[in-house]
Amino acid sequence: MKLSAKVLKQLVQEEVKKFGEPEDLVKKAKETEEVGADEYADTLEKHIDMMKALKIEEARLKKRLVQIQERKVRLAKLIIK
Repeated sequence: MKLSAKVLKQLVQEEVKKFGEPEDLVKKAKETEEVGADEYADTLEKHIDMMKALKIEEARLKKRLVQIQERKVRLAKLIIK
């Protein structure tokens, strides 16, 4: 696929819709505080722990959903009889 001027302009417009004007981004970058590596590592560790907990919760909910779907099928069969 060739990157024509029209396609490039469209890509830029989509990015501006998502993230705002480039000047806004520069202003925001200047306002952002820098974080030390040790603080970032702690935050990253917390995010990883949260991700693990969410995966466990997701597995539990999927199991529960399967149980509910099986019940629905059984009840539908009873109703049909």
